[in-house]
Amino acid sequence: MTTSLSRIPRTRDAERFGPRAATRDPRPDHGRPLETEYRPRHPLDLRRTVLYQRHGAGDPTMTVSGSVIWRVSRTPAGIATLAIRETHPGVIRGAAWGPGREWALAQLPALCGADDDLGDFDASQHPLIADAHHRHPGLRLSRTDLVFDALASAIFEQKVTGMQAFGAWRRVVTWCGERAPGPTPAPMFAPPTIDGWQHVPSWVWHRAGLEPPQSQTVVRAARRGDAIVRTVLAAEDGEAVDRVLISQPGIGPWTSAETRIRALGDPDAVSVGDYHVAHEVGYALTGHRTDDEGMLQLLATWPGQRQRVIRLIGASGVREPRRGARLHPEDHRDH
Repeated sequence: MTTSLSRIPRTRDAERFGPRAATRDPRPDHGRPLETEYRPRHPLDLRRTVLYQRHGAGDPTMTVSGSVIWRVSRTPAGIATLAIRETHPGVIRGAAWGPGREWALAQLPALCGADDDLGDFDASQHPLIADAHHRHPGLRLSRTDLVFDALASAIFEQKVTGMQAFGAWRRVVTWCGERAPGPTPAPMFAPPTIDGWQHVPSWVWHRAGLEPPQSQTVVRAARRGDAIVRTVLAAEDGEAVDRVLISQPGIGPWTSAETRIRALGDPDAVSVGDYHVAHEVGYALTGHRTDDEGMLQLLATWPGQRQRVIRLIGASGVREPRRGARLHPEDHRDH
């Protein structure tokens, strides 16, 4: 399961920009893990559910090695590395290292969608949704309860391509985060603390490829980070969470929705303003593109479950044919 770190070459990013990352202790003392077994009371597609939390294939906080999903997080009790796999149908084994290991294991069911309530969801309202729901009964909505991590990653993804956002996230977390405990298959890192986000050097933001509007928004949010986290976790519903987050400079409905989806597993959050989502929903449900207003009208058929419908559309495999070349992101780091 483990990989010798001597066989893992440093990435070009680490060599070029991250001497601190390259010189840190390559393998913290991790000791013996705590372990648990989780038996969900519902069908569970472990990968489709949990890997929604990953920020691209190179995410230093989350990776897959064989049948094992590795996740590093900065829990309220400290950093933790969690390794999870399905040993038998309906049996999930979890092992955790680090000071936050007990918290991470207690959170495992929620990460696997145990808190996801289908309520009165009626997939039969549209044949494509009914078919996707029938073929993917194990698709659940995962939640982490790590509000600031979800908020920071959503800010990274504002108004840029996924490639740009994921690359910037990988670099900043690797250079400024904390090395993960445990026998991870490759070097992994937890995101910075809330205080740490405030003190990321300006040159790091630039070299990571994150533009000033996003980096400044992360820093401003971190200055009120503890209060934001407390208020969001105490909010009674998604609208209340929106009021908390959208009141912060630089945070709009899209960023709030993305935070609600990842941190809280909100089944009704809709990322209005996304470059792709409205087009995908419109094409899947009507055969034609639509805008945000049209998307909201279509999703109104499933009140309280709009994010679930969006996820089922993603699982359905229905995609609008590409009309042109993929957008080439601009790299401003050498400017």
